[in-house]
Amino acid sequence: MDRINILDYSPIFEGSNAREALLHTKNLAQLADSLGYYRYWVAEHHQVFSVAGSTPEMLMMQLAASTSRIRIGSGGVMLPHYSAYKVAEYFRMLEAFHPDRIDLGIGRSPSFRLVNKALNEAREKRLPYEQQVADLYKYLTDDTKEEHRFKDLAATPVIETVPQIWVLGRGMGSAKLAAANGSAYAYAHFAPGWNSDGKEIIQEYRRNFKPNSIQNEPEVMVAVFAIIAETTEEAENIAQAFNLWLLAVESGGQPPYYPSVETAKERGRSIVEEEQVRKNRSRVIIGNPKQVKAGIEEVADKYQADEVTIIPHFYDAENRMKGITLLAEELGLPGLRSLGFER
Repeated sequence: MDRINILDYSPIFEGSNAREALLHTKNLAQLADSLGYYRYWVAEHHQVFSVAGSTPEMLMMQLAASTSRIRIGSGGVMLPHYSAYKVAEYFRMLEAFHPDRIDLGIGRSPSFRLVNKALNEAREKRLPYEQQVADLYKYLTDDTKEEHRFKDLAATPVIETVPQIWVLGRGMGSAKLAAANGSAYAYAHFAPGWNSDGKEIIQEYRRNFKPNSIQNEPEVMVAVFAIIAETTEEAENIAQAFNLWLLAVESGGQPPYYPSVETAKERGRSIVEEEQVRKNRSRVIIGNPKQVKAGIEEVADKYQADEVTIIPHFYDAENRMKGITLLAEELGLPGLRSLGFER
């Protein structure tokens, strides 16, 4: 598989801070660009104090300006919080500066109740998500032929190229929406409660895909957490911090940082937590480069995916830089030839 991507949350490691986390994301994106990864996406998380990725559009502009080849995208913009018109303008501006390098991944994660209230405080009512997605296509394609409540409204700047649109999800509803609108589809295998019927969901998307002026054929990406180290033992050791972080954020608590491996070891886990860690194991690939490569190939084969996106959400900055380099070498990504890693 030639297209391997990265989704980054910009973790704030214990002993570090948000600025350092964002600068590390920039460094990681530059490294991924040189190694030959195909896409680098950043997330939108609000009120999650252990990650710095809250505004993907702003971070994308910095990353796109700091790289030369890799596609930069959002994984994703939570569309229900915003005006589709404004999102279209944000991404047209990004695309204007970096033509054919911008991905617009959209989702509808509900976020926390307080976040929802703050982001939608002045709204009397919300548009249906399906309407917002249709609106986004209208603005990004300059469609003035179809009937629309803002038929003659244009999203500026008006440019020649269009960001690629991805609908993010893990259920049949998101797959049907992606198919109906002719968007690419990103399946969240990493998400809590990911659907065991994922193969059927993706097949449904492919069967019902309707091409449009942006996307001619169905395209499927599957995203999964990954922890890569030189040895299996080292990867499993690093994974202890990931396990603690995931337990904390998914239990309703918000840790002030991403814990170190030492902190995770000192704290330990309860019997109930051990069981949850075992359940979470299906959401993450852990191991040495050969094992992670095999895991990626297994995920791709299971879902018949066109691309796989790894989320290298593990401790710490040095480990992450080393991990994506080791994996790129094992995968034989194209950028390695220019770095002297010809296989």
